[in-house]
Amino acid sequence: MKYAFDIVGVSPVLDFFSHQQQNSQKPLYRGIEYVGTHKCTLDAIIKSVEPLPPKWGWDIDEVVGTVIEFWMNNSESICYWKSRLVDAGSDNLLVARVADMKALKAEFEVLLGNQ
Repeated sequence: MKYAFDIVGVSPVLDFFSHQQQNSQKPLYRGIEYVGTHKCTLDAIIKSVEPLPPKWGWDIDEVVGTVIEFWMNNSESICYWKSRLVDAGSDNLLVARVADMKALKAEFEVLLGNQ
């Protein structure tokens, strides 16, 4: 299975918590998760995604490998989001999306009205 990882933004902790609660009550897309962390470091991101593979039956080594690959190939984006997180202050989280590619494709098709 192929996975996708991307940093999607910075969010206040309470907004992120509310979003997670809403998604847990009515999961629209199985196989897509949003994670949050107070630090923009590879270790913090990996720690935030570690609980996901058992939940979805994903291969943990592939998921972590996807995160590491993103980290190694997107230094400008990482620096940008690290700066935005610092600017936002301590009551905010860096938010990232982890998904299996099939679920992500299905979500994009729904958003684009192709389904």
